[in-house]
Amino acid sequence: MFLYLTSGTPDFMEKVRKKHKKEDMVVLHGSGNSLLLHETEGKTKFATPRKFEVIDGINSIEQRGYFVLNNIPVTDEGRPIFEKRFLNRSSAFTDEPGFIAYRLLRPIKSDIYIVLTQWTGPHSFEAWKNSKKFIEAYSKQEAIPGVDKQNIFNAASYITTYSGKLSEEN
Repeated sequence: MFLYLTSGTPDFMEKVRKKHKKEDMVVLHGSGNSLLLHETEGKTKFATPRKFEVIDGINSIEQRGYFVLNNIPVTDEGRPIFEKRFLNRSSAFTDEPGFIAYRLLRPIKSDIYIVLTQWTGPHSFEAWKNSKKFIEAYSKQEAIPGVDKQNIFNAASYITTYSGKLSEEN
C-alpha cells in the first residue's frame, strides 16, 4: 500500500478529490495550505506527489477530525533502527479515546518518515500526549544489540497539524 501527498489551495484540493470520487482520498486543511492524501495499491492521480510506503497502519483514514503528522528525518543507516522502534509503538494509542487512524509512512525519495495519527479533535490528541501510555512508549528507547546511542536522525523532527474540515466548517 502506498500513500501519496500533494499540497495546494483548499479549493483545488477539494476539486481534485471530487474529480476522483472512486479513489481513497482525504483533504487535510492547515494554516496556509491544504494536503490531499491518496492511499492506494496502484498509481496516484497526482502529477507531482510525495510518495510513501505504508509500513504500518490501523483503521481507515476518514474525512473528519484532527490530523497530526510527525515528520522525522532519518539517516539511510538509521532506517532499520527507526522502523523497528516505531513498529512496536502503535499500541500506545489504539485504545485511546478519540483515536481514529494511524499510518507509519516510509519515504520513497526522501529521508522524512511520517507518523500520521488521526483523532476526533485536538483535545483527544493532547489527552493522549499526557497519558501514561504515551510517556511509557516515548520516554524509554528500546536497546538494540550492537547499537550504542547511534544518532539515526538527519535533523530535528517537526509536527504539522491539519483538520479534516475547512475552518469555517468547524
